Order: sequence, then C-alpha cells, then structure tokens
Amino acid sequence: MTDAEWAEVRAAMPVPAWLEGRGGRPEEYCHREMIDAVRYLVDNGVKWPVMPADCPWWRAVYDFFRRWRGYDYVHELYERLRRSARTRRGRGAEPSAGIIDSQSVDGSETVGEDNRGYDGGKKRDGRKRHVLTDSEGLLLQVTVTPADVPPQLRDGLYEAAHTLADVYRPRSS
Repeated sequence: MTDAEWAEVRAAMPVPAWLEGRGGRPEEYCHREMIDAVRYLVDNGVKWPVMPADCPWWRAVYDFFRRWRGYDYVHELYERLRRSARTRRGRGAEPSAGIIDSQSVDGSETVGEDNRGYDGGKKRDGRKRHVLTDSEGLLLQVTVTPADVPPQLRDGLYEAAHTLADVYRPRSS
C-alpha cells in the first residue's frame, strides 16, 4: 500500500479500544502491515500458512482478519472509504440512486449441486450474483443465489435493493 493509500485507509479505520482507553492491550503488529498481508492473500489467492516471510506471522494475520470480520469492521471500513471517495468526487456521502444487475456464473465443476441451479436463459449451470452499486460504480450490496432463482425470489431481491436504496437516500429535514 502506498503512503497516500495508507493515509486514506488510516483516517477511515475504526479506532481500537485500547487507544481510546476502553481496555484491551496494544496489538503486536502494525495495522498497515496486517492490511497489506490480507490484501496480499486476497490478491494472490494463497493459503494462510504460506504467507511470505516479510509479512507478519500468518496466524496473527488470520486472527486479525477473523476479529475484524467478526466485529464487521471490514464492512465499516469499506463504507467509510466509499463515503470518502464520493465526497472527494463532489458527491454526497450517501447515494441517492443505485444500479442493480445480475450475472449468471458457471459453477458446474466448483459448486455443489445443493447451491447451484440451471439458468435456462443463459444456459448456465451455476450461480447468479446480484450486484447493487451507486451511480459512481461503488459497491453497495452483493447477493449470491442459485442460477435458477425463481422470479418471486429475484423480485424479492430487487425489492430488498430498493429498501437498501431507501436507507441510503438522504432525508429532507
């Protein structure tokens, strides 16, 4: 991560309890090193135990990621960065419109039969991902279903997207 990227991420990161005097102990590794290690893992698709030697110990990185995921800090960090990016572009922090689309993805060889379906229109045996973005293309929500999702469920997903859009819509005072 470059210094400029780190400055942006650091400003958006949740503050650990020990820094605010709410208990706990300081972490052993720098958050920048931990986030770099997680980014390396995601980017290269390696397994936890085969992290490079210049990263912190793999178990510490795994525990850091698991703790952040458990407290939903990963989502919170993303939301803060998304709001910051929108503000930098001269937009409101929260979107007033969204774009939803779905895509069928072949999963016949990698996804178990209980989690996949056949999309007759696309002639694909696999899954369907439903993606909601704001007008800047920044991700708001992703839902994955079997490819043969029935129209009632698909319409329910789109209704949920409208509900999410209502949550993000700025309220007039």
